Amino acid sequence: MKYPASVIIILIMLLHVTGADAQIDITRNGKSRTCIVTADTEQETLQAADLLQDFVCRISGACLPITADFKSKKCIVIGGKASDDVGEDGFSIDTREGNLYIKSGGGKGAVYGVVTLLEKYLRVSYWSFEDCEYQENPDIVLPEIHLKETPAFRYRQSSSYCQKDPLYKLWYRFESPDEEFIDRMWVHTFNRILPSDRFGKEHPEYYSFINGQRRPGHNSQWCLTSDAVFDAVVTQLDSIFAANPDMKMLSVSQNDGNFTQCTCPECKALEEYEEAPSGNFIHFLNRLAAHYPDKEFSTLAYLFTMKPPKHVRPLPNVNIMLCNIDCKREVPLTDNESGRTFVEALEGWSAISDNIFLWDYGINFDGYMTPFPNFHTMQKNMQLYKENDVTMHFAQVNGPKGGDFTELRSYMISKLMWDPYQDADSLMTTFLNGYYGKAGKHIHDYLKLLEGALLASGKDLWIYDSAISHKDGMLRPQLIRTYNEIFDKAEEAVNDDPVKLKRVRMSRLSLMFSELEIARTGESIDADEILPKLDLFEQRTREYGVTALNERNNPPAEYCELYRTRFLPQKEKSKALGAKVEWILPPHDRYLSMASEALTDGLYGGTTYVESWVGWEGRDAAFILDLGEEMQFTRIESDCLHQLGAWVLLPKGGRYSISTDGQTYREFGSFAFEEDRNLMIKFVKGTAESETPVQARYIKVEIEGTIDCPYWHYGVGHPSWFFVDEVSVY
Repeated sequence: MKYPASVIIILIMLLHVTGADAQIDITRNGKSRTCIVTADTEQETLQAADLLQDFVCRISGACLPITADFKSKKCIVIGGKASDDVGEDGFSIDTREGNLYIKSGGGKGAVYGVVTLLEKYLRVSYWSFEDCEYQENPDIVLPEIHLKETPAFRYRQSSSYCQKDPLYKLWYRFESPDEEFIDRMWVHTFNRILPSDRFGKEHPEYYSFINGQRRPGHNSQWCLTSDAVFDAVVTQLDSIFAANPDMKMLSVSQNDGNFTQCTCPECKALEEYEEAPSGNFIHFLNRLAAHYPDKEFSTLAYLFTMKPPKHVRPLPNVNIMLCNIDCKREVPLTDNESGRTFVEALEGWSAISDNIFLWDYGINFDGYMTPFPNFHTMQKNMQLYKENDVTMHFAQVNGPKGGDFTELRSYMISKLMWDPYQDADSLMTTFLNGYYGKAGKHIHDYLKLLEGALLASGKDLWIYDSAISHKDGMLRPQLIRTYNEIFDKAEEAVNDDPVKLKRVRMSRLSLMFSELEIARTGESIDADEILPKLDLFEQRTREYGVTALNERNNPPAEYCELYRTRFLPQKEKSKALGAKVEWILPPHDRYLSMASEALTDGLYGGTTYVESWVGWEGRDAAFILDLGEEMQFTRIESDCLHQLGAWVLLPKGGRYSISTDGQTYREFGSFAFEEDRNLMIKFVKGTAESETPVQARYIKVEIEGTIDCPYWHYGVGHPSWFFVDEVSVY
C-alpha cells in the first residue's frame, strides 16, 4: 500500500515527537529541567534520590529538587516495586509517559539502579578509594531507556581496602556481614557462643575429644552429639536473639583449625554413618533450625567439613558457607586435582541445599604484593558457582592498599558477581584504560605475559605462596627484566599525568617486592645493587600509604629494616658457614633432603615457611654441627620462625654443648622462649653466649619443641611445628 506524501510527513513528525518525548532533559546550561520524585519512603529510595541529586550537581552544577509530589512529566521517579521477574537488589529503569522510572526488586535495588544510570548514561567512573571520575557537562539529556537487571548472587562480599569508602562500596554493589548477620556472629563462632574460658573448666565434656582426652580451648570444637551442649547453646542463643530483635541470621560455625572435631564414640559413630565430619554439624544445626524456625543459621563447610554428609539434609533455614581454601589457583577449579575435589563437594552440597554461601580465596595471604596471576580463572569459577545454585558469594581475592592489582580485582569481581556471563576481557580492558590511561595497554601486556609464564612453568599457584617459589618460573630473571621494561613504558606513557603515574607505580610494587625477595636467596647478594631498590620500595610504600604485607599485618617498614639487618651481607660472618650436620633427631621427611645445607648456608628464610626453613613436627630436634676444625667463639644462635597461622610455634627452648673430639661434650649455654600468641610473623633467635672465648670443633644443638598445639591455638590437640633456618656461630 502506498501513502500520500502528506501522510508520510505526518508519520515522520509523529516519530520525531515520540523520540523527543522519550528523551528527558535533566539540565540545560547548568539549570534544572526536571525533578526527582520519591515514590515511597524506604531508606534505599531516599538514598538513591540523594545519590542521583549529588552526581547531577557535580556534573552540571544544577541541584535537582527532590519531592514526593508527582505532578508533571519529565520527572525521574525513584522507588516502588519492580515487576516480579526482578529479584533482590535488582532494578528496572524505564522511560514511560515522559518520565523515567527506577524501580527496585528489593534490597538496594533503587540505589543500584541509580548507580547503573550514572555509570552507563552519565559516564561516571569509580576506580578506587574516594577516586571518582566524570566529565562536567551543563547539559544532561537522558535517552529512552528500558533496562532490567538482577544480580547473579543475592549477597556479594569482597575484601578490598576501598570499601572503607561508603560510596565505593555502594558503587561496586558490595555488602558486608553486619548487613546480614548479628554483630560478631559471622564465622568461627563456637568460642563466642560458648567461651571456653567460661565453660571449659566446669564442662570439659562440652568440647572435642582429641587424641585421648577432652580439649577445651579457644579453637576446640563442640561435642555435637551432646544434649547438654545443645541446651547450653540454646540458652546462649536466646540471649543473643533477645539482644538483637531486628536480626534473624547468625553463624553457628566451627572454630578455625583443621581436624579438630570431636572423636568421642558417639560423634565418631555419627561421622562414620554420614561418611563425613560435616554430618555431625548438620545434625546439630538442623536441631537449632527446628528450634528457631523463624531464624537462619549459617555454618561453615571448611577444611575438614568441606565434604557434604551422605544422609542428612540441611533444613531450608540452614545456610552452608562452603570454602575452597585448600585449592590451587593457577587454573579454574574444574582443571586441577585440588579444584576438582572442591567441585565434587560443591555439587554434593548443591544437590541437598538451595542455601549456599560460597567463600572463594584468590590472593596470597603470606604476601599480598606477590604477583598472583589468576584473572583468567575468575569468570569460569563464578559461572561454576552460579550453575550450582550458590546464592551468596564472598570473593576474597583482593586486600589492602598496595596488594597485587587490588583495584582491578575489585572491579572484575564486582562486575562478574553481578553477571558472570559478561565479556571478562572487555571488563579488564575497560578498567585498565580508564584507571591507567595511556599506560593501560602496557599493564595489559604485563598481566597477559605473567599469566602465560605461570601456565608455561607448570607451577601451582597457592594462597600461602612465595615469590621465591616462582624464581625459576614466571619470575625467572629474563622475565623480570621484560616485566620491568613493560613498566618503564607504562610510566613513560603517563609521565605527564601525576595521578595515573602514581597508579602505575603502586601497581609496580608487586614486581619490586618480588625482586627483593628473590635477590636474598642468591648465593651472593650485591648490596650496592639491592640497597637503592630497597630504599625506593620503602619510600613508595610509605608515600602510598601501604600498611600491610600479609594477613598478619607485618608493615613494609619492618620488612625493609629486617632486610637490611637479616638478608644483606653483614660485617660479622658466621663460623658455621658450610658446617656439616649429623642428625640425632632429624626434621620432618619433607625437609630432610635440603636440611643439612639449609642450616649452615648463610641464607635466612622469609615470612613463609616454604623456602629456606627446616621443620620439625610434634617432636624435639637434635643434631651436631662439625665446623671442620677447632675454632674460637663466644656466641651461638638458632634462628626460629613464629607463624601461628600455619601451626608454626616457637620452640620452648634449647641448649648448646661443645666438644673438641666429637665424643665428650660440655655445656655451652641455653635459651628459652616465652609463649607468644601474637599473630604477626616473627624471626626470633635462640641465643647463648659465653663471657670468655671457647675453643671447639663440634656443637651439639638440642631444641625442645612445643610438641602439641596448645588450647588457645587453631590446631589444639594436634602436633605443632617449629622451624629453624640457620645456626650461626660467632
